[in-house]
Amino acid sequence: MGGIHWIIDAHGCAPDALRDRARLARLADRCLTDLALTPVGAPFWHVFPDPGGITGFIALAESHWACHTFPEHGSVSLDIFCCRPRGEWDAARVVAEELGASDVQVRRLERPYASVAPAAGSTAR
Repeated sequence: MGGIHWIIDAHGCAPDALRDRARLARLADRCLTDLALTPVGAPFWHVFPDPGGITGFIALAESHWACHTFPEHGSVSLDIFCCRPRGEWDAARVVAEELGASDVQVRRLERPYASVAPAAGSTAR
């Protein structure tokens, strides 16, 4: 048993979209809806002075959703952790549609809760 952690880096985003809190809130809502995640409080948004971006965080019953935008680079970093298993989800399509990203890299990590025996010959501790 374990959870799923998405680490998403998107580039080529519209800089204005990365300074638009309402647009980022729509992205968050879409992610939470698509993954059936449950907020446990109000979202937190910090808007940095121009030319800065926005940091957002939402605590979830299943863990968290977080983002940090870099309008000066046309990029956004997203971090979504869900403590329950989830099927495949097209995160790249969602981010591209919502923020106009031309390049989206998604790392989907399975996070086991129980200790996993190291493979033969492994030096991991």
